[in-house]
Amino acid sequence: MHKSFSRKPAIIFFVFLAICSVCSAEPSEAPDFKLPDTAGKTITLSNYKNKQQVLILFWTTWCPYCRRELKLLNDMSAQLEKEGTQILAVNVEEPGYKVSNFIKNYGLGFKVLLDRDGSVASSYGILGVPTYVLIDKKGNKRFQENFLPLEEYKKLIAQ
Repeated sequence: MHKSFSRKPAIIFFVFLAICSVCSAEPSEAPDFKLPDTAGKTITLSNYKNKQQVLILFWTTWCPYCRRELKLLNDMSAQLEKEGTQILAVNVEEPGYKVSNFIKNYGLGFKVLLDRDGSVASSYGILGVPTYVLIDKKGNKRFQENFLPLEEYKKLIAQ
């Protein structure tokens, strides 16, 4: 039987754990991906390499913690983009129509991508949502956390 990412009840437990903190570790190359946005346009991570850093948020519509982080990210999006950070919110394993309705209701102002089969989340080792990943201009992962560590983020983008 195929077990879907969104059906695993244990995922809620992992929301409270620091999944894979790489803030103090050496940066590692971020897996490249191509995903459609909610309008069907394909977005490729490597297109941002050597241009700007990327902040990815892996999330689902059913996750209450994701809703809180999406609101925070939406409130900060203008400032983050002004600082040169591209925001990509990657929805994990949910139908496009459901995600589009959610975006409309929440008024999200950044790119939302659809990881329909969960393969991108899997390639990043995502065990629970929400999970943030910061990728620097060189295409390296700088941190991966279940929350946005603002102070660490500010230090990293200043480099």
